[in-house]
Amino acid sequence: MNRLDHILTDISAYHPAADTALVQRAYEFASKAHEGQTRRSGDPYVTHPLAVAQIISELRLDVASVCAGLLHDCVEDTSATVEQLTELFGKEIAFLVDGVTKLGKLPWSTREEQQAENFRKMLLAMARDIRVILVKLCDRLDNMRSLHHLPPEKQERIAAETMQIYAPLANRLGIQWVKVELEDLAFKYTYPGEYEQLAEQVAKTRAERLDYITTVERLIHQEMTANGVPCEVSGRAKHLWSIYQKMKKTNRAFEEIHDAIGFRVVTDTHMHCYAGLGVAHQTWTPIPGRFKDYIALPKPNLYQSLHTAVIGPKGERIEIQIRTREMNLVAEYGIAAHWKYKEGAALAAEQEKKFAWLRQLMEAHKELRDPTEFLESVKLDLFGDEVYVFTPKGDVKALPQGACPIDFAYAVHSSVGDHCSGARVNGMIVPLRYQLRNGDTIEIITSPNQKPNKDWLKLVKTARARTKIRYLMRKEQREKAIVMGKDLIEKALRKHGHAYGKVVKEGTLDAAAKELKLADADELVIQVGYGKVTTAQVIEKIVPEARGKAEPAADKPEGVFRSLLRRVTTRRQSTSGIKVAGEDDIIVRFAKCCSPLPGDQVMGFITRGRGVTVHRRDCDKALDLDPERRVDVEWDGASKTQHEVAIQVMCADKPGLLAVISQTFTDQNVNISQAHCRATDDGRAVNTFKAHVKDLDQLKSIIRALSRIKGVYGVDRVSSETL
Repeated sequence: MNRLDHILTDISAYHPAADTALVQRAYEFASKAHEGQTRRSGDPYVTHPLAVAQIISELRLDVASVCAGLLHDCVEDTSATVEQLTELFGKEIAFLVDGVTKLGKLPWSTREEQQAENFRKMLLAMARDIRVILVKLCDRLDNMRSLHHLPPEKQERIAAETMQIYAPLANRLGIQWVKVELEDLAFKYTYPGEYEQLAEQVAKTRAERLDYITTVERLIHQEMTANGVPCEVSGRAKHLWSIYQKMKKTNRAFEEIHDAIGFRVVTDTHMHCYAGLGVAHQTWTPIPGRFKDYIALPKPNLYQSLHTAVIGPKGERIEIQIRTREMNLVAEYGIAAHWKYKEGAALAAEQEKKFAWLRQLMEAHKELRDPTEFLESVKLDLFGDEVYVFTPKGDVKALPQGACPIDFAYAVHSSVGDHCSGARVNGMIVPLRYQLRNGDTIEIITSPNQKPNKDWLKLVKTARARTKIRYLMRKEQREKAIVMGKDLIEKALRKHGHAYGKVVKEGTLDAAAKELKLADADELVIQVGYGKVTTAQVIEKIVPEARGKAEPAADKPEGVFRSLLRRVTTRRQSTSGIKVAGEDDIIVRFAKCCSPLPGDQVMGFITRGRGVTVHRRDCDKALDLDPERRVDVEWDGASKTQHEVAIQVMCADKPGLLAVISQTFTDQNVNISQAHCRATDDGRAVNTFKAHVKDLDQLKSIIRALSRIKGVYGVDRVSSETL
């Protein structure tokens, strides 16, 4: 049986009334459209749409989704158009294909901006029809399965994107098996050294682990049935990425991770779930603080289950999850488990309400025009575990772990967040930096005189709070720029015998703005205030006779672009390795918060009195800065400058290991300029090194080499400010 036959058989099994002839037609169209195209593996290109459609059928989605999977690359990679698909397959399928199609033909300045706008488009389509992102997830899963055919740089980029966006999305949609596979595949290419080492360690203990799982499955089943809880029990080892995260979080070696095995108890009713929990705690000693009731308080993705951890047989820590069959279906398939086959509606109205967070996600981020900031903001909403807290009226709010009262205030209402001056948690006054815990009841204290400040950005965890605070901070900066810009232009005009008011009234300032490719006079004033346009440029447009005449040095206004950047008078080759707006003779400093290296995507910000500060594009602090101050920067390929970077190595505290680590730096031709090494109470060591490397490739090389050292648990690039 070929793959298409498998797909048609699967669809007919879960949806007997499905129009399988439409699927057949979609396959024939895709096959013809992709004729002559091949994948990197050498296989005909149509094998990819077929694989995507098969994953979609495994999610038990409808015919339109399967057809969209078969056709999803036709508009992007062939001469087919959305209009053609509409005519042949209908509006529904064409909409799904269009939602998944990339915006590859639009002129974005960087790959990151293009990626962010692609994602924004997908989320907009997803808010209208959830199937868009389900098809995209299946597309990404098949691409990850065949990633080994691509060059290393592409492998790393696609894997990082998968880990940052698509795996969290699968988690948010509740599709656990897709999330787990995406994470492990991304882990393989993002941290190849750590992956290889961990996979080898897991393989060595596989037989022993399987024996243990079989034994404990039988014991749990015996105890449950003996106590009147009918159930099915299955055990599994946690996936590699989960084990690796646990090792990093606890600074422990693989051999010391004792709760890497989980058991699932699937029973009939809610009552049996709670009875099963009692049996588990009666049979084995529960570990304090590890019980979670997701039945009473479901996750936003509808996940329900009881979680507990106990000291199981042979003294091993094991995790037990107890749920009903329906809960288990939702846990594995998420939103896809709620699919209803009804004319004109993919999800019932009740289910649409449960997934209202999709529309809320877009509502929260629609104000963000900057693509990079939009993407980073959405990541905040997708990542991390959650805490469940209560309003004084007893309403539940789900917030990211580590959230503070300011996050809660903005979750209640923007105006409450803007004027938050304090908080009571469980009746007691707490500082705004207090981290909320499960079950806390929070009451926000407001003051009309309170307003957000810069320090709040260091405390908040939610994208909503961060976006609102940034907006108000930038509004304040903009108002200051207007005052400064007006003052600078007014002084410059006065020197040439012109009055600011008259120039504005006659429309001369508007005309000057148009010549400088700005929207209007207001925008011109702002750009002068920010230092991106000089008063000399403005005067040239308004007073033609002043063109080419330099102002006396003493009369040059402070704060304009030329003085901001402190440009040197003679041309010279860049010593920083960075060109600003195409120029290589501008004072540049590198931000210590992210320590950018050649090969990193970067952006520059005008900093008064200190030239241009260069940040990595994914730097949180850079995203807090006003986009109006941003300037285009790029690496100067001819520069041989060495750049400082901080590398943290977590390892066992044993004799000789630090010498091996130091020798590895030497072998990689990397010089250590500073080191801070400390031992912890549990036999671990945290070593942070400042080193000089030529580019990102050399940094990756040293990280890979360090990761392969026996006794090293994790290697990370960290902020230079940590030393």
